[in-house]
Amino acid sequence: MTPPIATYRLQFNPNFGFDAARDIIHYLKNLGISTIYASPIFKARSGSTHGYDVVDPRVLNPELGRPEAFKSLIQTLHDHDMGWLQDIVPNHMAYDSNNPFLIDVLEYGTNSEYYHFFDIQWEHPDRDINGKILAPFLGDFYGSCLEKGELKLEYSEAGLSINYYQLRFPLRIESYTEVLTHNLGELRKLLGREHPDFIKLLGVLYLLKGAITETEKRQYKDQAAFVKGLIWELYQSNPEIRTFIDRNVETFNGTVGNPDSFDSLDRILSNQYFRLAFWKVGAEELNYRRFFTINELICVSIEAEAVFNLTHSYIKDLVEDGSFQGVRVDHIDGLYDPKQYLDRLGEQLGDTYIIVEKILEGNETLPEDWPIQGTSGYDFLYTVNNLFCQTANEAAFTRIYQRFCGQWRSYHELEVHCKRLIAETNLAGDVENLANFLKQLASQYRYASDFTLGGLRRAIQELLVVFPIYRTYITPAGLNRRDRSHIERAIEAAKRQKPQLANELSFIEKLWLLDYDEDMTEAEKAQWTHFVMRMQQFSGPLMAKGVEDTLFYIYNRLISLNEVGGSPGRFGITLSEFHGFNQQQATYWTESMNASSTHDTKRSEDMRARLNVLSELPDEWDAAVTSWKQINRHRRPDDSDSPDANDEYFLYQTLVGVFPFDPYDLREVRDRIEQYVVKAVREAKVHTAWLRPDSDYEDAFVEFVRQVLADGDDNEFLAAFRPFQQKIASYGILNSLSQTLLKLTAPGVPDLYQGTELWDFSLVDPDNRRPVDYGRHAQLLNDLQNWAAADLPGLLEDLKYNATDGRIKLFSIHRLLSTRHQYRELFDRGEYRPLRVTGKHADRVIAFLRKSGEAQAIAIAPRFCTELVEPGQFPVGKDVWDNTAVEIPGSAAQTWVEAISGRSLSRQTTLSVGQLLTDIPIALWISD
Repeated sequence: MTPPIATYRLQFNPNFGFDAARDIIHYLKNLGISTIYASPIFKARSGSTHGYDVVDPRVLNPELGRPEAFKSLIQTLHDHDMGWLQDIVPNHMAYDSNNPFLIDVLEYGTNSEYYHFFDIQWEHPDRDINGKILAPFLGDFYGSCLEKGELKLEYSEAGLSINYYQLRFPLRIESYTEVLTHNLGELRKLLGREHPDFIKLLGVLYLLKGAITETEKRQYKDQAAFVKGLIWELYQSNPEIRTFIDRNVETFNGTVGNPDSFDSLDRILSNQYFRLAFWKVGAEELNYRRFFTINELICVSIEAEAVFNLTHSYIKDLVEDGSFQGVRVDHIDGLYDPKQYLDRLGEQLGDTYIIVEKILEGNETLPEDWPIQGTSGYDFLYTVNNLFCQTANEAAFTRIYQRFCGQWRSYHELEVHCKRLIAETNLAGDVENLANFLKQLASQYRYASDFTLGGLRRAIQELLVVFPIYRTYITPAGLNRRDRSHIERAIEAAKRQKPQLANELSFIEKLWLLDYDEDMTEAEKAQWTHFVMRMQQFSGPLMAKGVEDTLFYIYNRLISLNEVGGSPGRFGITLSEFHGFNQQQATYWTESMNASSTHDTKRSEDMRARLNVLSELPDEWDAAVTSWKQINRHRRPDDSDSPDANDEYFLYQTLVGVFPFDPYDLREVRDRIEQYVVKAVREAKVHTAWLRPDSDYEDAFVEFVRQVLADGDDNEFLAAFRPFQQKIASYGILNSLSQTLLKLTAPGVPDLYQGTELWDFSLVDPDNRRPVDYGRHAQLLNDLQNWAAADLPGLLEDLKYNATDGRIKLFSIHRLLSTRHQYRELFDRGEYRPLRVTGKHADRVIAFLRKSGEAQAIAIAPRFCTELVEPGQFPVGKDVWDNTAVEIPGSAAQTWVEAISGRSLSRQTTLSVGQLLTDIPIALWISD
C-alpha cells in the first residue's frame, strides 16, 4: 500500500460525470495531485447530487456515465500515474423504489432473502408497525392522502403496487386476491364459465388462496413470480380481462369526496409489509434505523457477513483490477461494530489505503487497534483553523456577543439544551426504541424490575445529552480504560443534572460497563452487550444532530469555529497545542488526511480564514456590528421580529466571510444568502425548523436580506459594510496562505476540495457544490508556469499586487505539491520538530522542521497580522519582522532553497524571519 501524495475531492453528479472528470486529469496532475478522491459513484437515487443515497452498490451510477466512460477515466488516471480514493457508504442506502433489496423486502416480507438485510425492528411493541416496516414519506396524514386520491393503486408487468408520486411500493402477492375477485361474477358473465382464460384466472385465484402461502420459503418467490406472470399474460392477451383489471384498479382508487370509496384500498394497505405514514411520524415512531434523522436513508445490517460480502463485492473487484487504490469509509460511527467491519474490509481489500470519517472530540484519539491509515481530516481542520483564532480576545468577544444578542447561556448549557431538543423531537423514536429494550432487560432483575419505561427513557436521554464524545467502542470482548472513563464521567454528570434518576442511571452504568452479575448466563450477557452496542450507535447521531446541525447555528460568538469536528466553546488553541497535534500525527498517523474544506464543512477554508481575522479586532468588530444594526433597524418587514438579534449577528458574520472580491455580482450573492439563511434558521430550530417550518419568520428574514443587500448607490449599509469587509478580506488572504502552507507541509496527506485552489467563499451544501470552471483553472496554472519559467521574481510581484484574483494561492499550491513529490519520503515519514522563535513578534510565527535522513524542510507562516501590516500589505522583510528570528538546529544543512520563490540562503544557527519571509508571506525552505 502506497499512500497518496495529495488528494483532490470531486463531487460527482449528473452534471459532472466520468467524462467531465477525465477532461481535468491533466490539469490535476499538473497541479500536483496524485489521487482523485471521489464522492460515491455507485448507483444512487435518480438525480442524486451527492451519491450517498445508494440504491445498488453492485453497479456504477448510470447518471455519471457508461461503464466505458469510467474505464476510460481510470485509464487516463493510470496514464498520468495517478490513483483513485473512493468514498464508500457501508452504513445506509436509499429508502427508494429503485433499491432492489428493499423492494424485495417490501413485497415478500419474511419470505425475502433480504429480510435481515436492513436494520429493521420487525418485532416492535407498537402494534401498527409490528411485522411491518414504517414508510414515513407522505406529505400529510395517511387518511388525508388516501382520501385525496394521492395513493394510487397501479398495475403493470411488475405487478400491483401503491404509487405515491415517484415512490412505488409493491403489494404482497396475497393482496392480488381482493383485486381479482372484485366483480368477478361480471367477468364470468362476459366471458362464460368455460372460457379458457376465465378458467386460467380461476386457477390463479386457487394458487393465491392456498398454494402460495403454504409453500416453503425458498419456493415462495418462485411461485409468486409464476402467478404474476400468468396474470400479466392474461392481461396482455385478453381485452376483457384487461378491462376487468383496469376497472377494478380504478374502483379501488376511490372517488375524491366519497371517503367510503377508499375502504377497500385502505384494507389492502393495512395488510402489507409496510405502513405508509406522514413523514413527521418518523421522528417519534420508527422501527428502522436511519442515517441521522433522514427518513429516506435506511441503515444496513452491515455486521452480517452475507450483507457485507454482497455490498462490497464490486468494491473488491475494483480494488483488485487496479481501479481503486484506497477507500474512505463514510460514517464509521454508525456501524454496530466498527472494528469488526474494518477487519473484514482489510481482509477483503488487502493492502489498500483505508481512512475513516471520524469526528474526534477534545483529546480523544483514534482507537489504536483499527487497521486503518487515519481519518479523513476533520481533526487537522479543527487544529489548523483554531490556530488562527486569537485566544487572548475570548472575553472581549464573549461580551460583544452577549451584549448584541442577549445570549447569556454558556456553550455547555446550550450543547445540553440542543441535544435534549433533538432527543425529544427528531430522534424521539430512537430513544423510545432504546427505552423499550432497556425495560425488557430491567424486568429480568428484581433490583431493576420497578423501573418504569418513562424513567428509563428519561435516564437514557439525560445520559446521552451530557455524553462528551460521539461514541464508545465496546464489544463482547469488553471495554478499554478510555471508554470506561467517558462512561463514568457522563454518569456522574447526568446524576448531578437529574439526581431523581440516580437509580436508573446506575443501572445503565452497570450495563454499559458490562458489570455482569455472577450467575449471569451467556444469553443474558449477549443481551446486555447488544443493548450497549445499540446505545453506541445512537449516541453519534444525537451528537451530530444536536451539535453540528443545531448548536452550530445557535451559538454564534465566532462562527468560524462552528465547524464539523470543532468545539465553538473553545476560543482558539496555542502554538504548542498545534505542534503537539502534529507530533502525535508524525508518530502514529503519518498517512491520515489533512483537510481544510470538505463536502460537509459549514463554510469553506477561505471563509473561515477571513472570519478568524475578527478575533484579532474585537473593538473594531463591536463598533461595526453596532453601526450596522442601527442602520438596518428599519429594514425588517412591518410588525416582524425576524431576524432576531442572534440571527442578525450570524448574518453579519456570514456576509463578512462570503462577500467576493471585486468585481462581484451582488444579485448572485443575495440569492445565495437568501437560500442560506432559510436553511440556517431551520437548522437552529429556534423560530422555525424542518419539522415545523414557520414561513412568516423565514419570509421576513429573506426580505431583510433583500433590503440589506439591495442594489443602488444609496444603500447605506453596503457603504458602511464594504470598507470594513474589504479590510478583513485582505488579512484573510494572509490567513488562507498560511493555512495552505501548513496543510501541505504538516504530517499527513493534504486534501484539496474541488475549486479551493483559488479563493473560494462557499457556504454549507448545496452552496459548496456549485460547478467549478476547470477550463479557467487550467489556463491560469499553465500561464503561471510559463511566467515562472521566464521571470519568477516578476511573477511573484504580480501575484502579490493582484492577490485578490487567487492566483497566488494556486501558484503556491502547485509549487508546494511539486516539492512534496520531489521529497516524498521527507513529507511522508519525516520527523516533525517545532522550531523556537524569538523576538518581538514570536507569537505570530508558526515554524517547524521536517527531517528524513539528509533531507530537511523548514515551514514558516505568519498569523495575527493585523498589528504587523496595513490592509493590503504583506508581512515580508526585515522592516516588518524586526528582531523576530527562528533558531535552526545545529545539524541543519549548509544551504537552503525556498520552494516557491527559488531563493537560497546559507546555513546559520539563527535566521531572521525577515530573511525567511521576503517574497511572499509563506515559505518552505528545503535542503538535501
